[in-house]
Amino acid sequence: MTFQVGEKLVYPNHGVATVENISSRAFAGQFERYYLLRLTYNSLTVMVPFSHAEELRLRKLTRNGELARVLSFLSEGRCQRYQDWKDRFKENSERMREGSGLAVAEVLKSLLILQSQKPLSFREKKMLDRARHMLITELSTSRGLTEADAAAMLDQSLQKAGLRLPEPM
Repeated sequence: MTFQVGEKLVYPNHGVATVENISSRAFAGQFERYYLLRLTYNSLTVMVPFSHAEELRLRKLTRNGELARVLSFLSEGRCQRYQDWKDRFKENSERMREGSGLAVAEVLKSLLILQSQKPLSFREKKMLDRARHMLITELSTSRGLTEADAAAMLDQSLQKAGLRLPEPM
């Protein structure tokens, strides 16, 4: 999959990014083409080699049909979660690296359910905040909404399942 300068995409575990430039660089005697991405979350720039784009699971923004499935999933009852902290954190980390909207929604929802039962660890709070941000920015970017409107849409879906979107850390 190739991306163009100015195109918005999703960098799993980091959120929405914009392709600012495409360039070639020599590294260890080999020429490689790179995407220069600016992350929406913190305005950092990242260089991603073309050869690693698929491995990193860079993808186009989610379409409306998939976003509707994400919102529907968030509004339904419960979801699977692991009791053991290590297993739960490992599974959630893999879902965040996968980067699909549905996988990130699973992380958000499972951590919100857990948070309603007991305090989250610092690492899980950070993951919850990152999942929240990733869903809000993708929803707002793909639907042309403000982040506040996107957060309200997510919160409305979560309220149907008896959950609330957390405030950012």
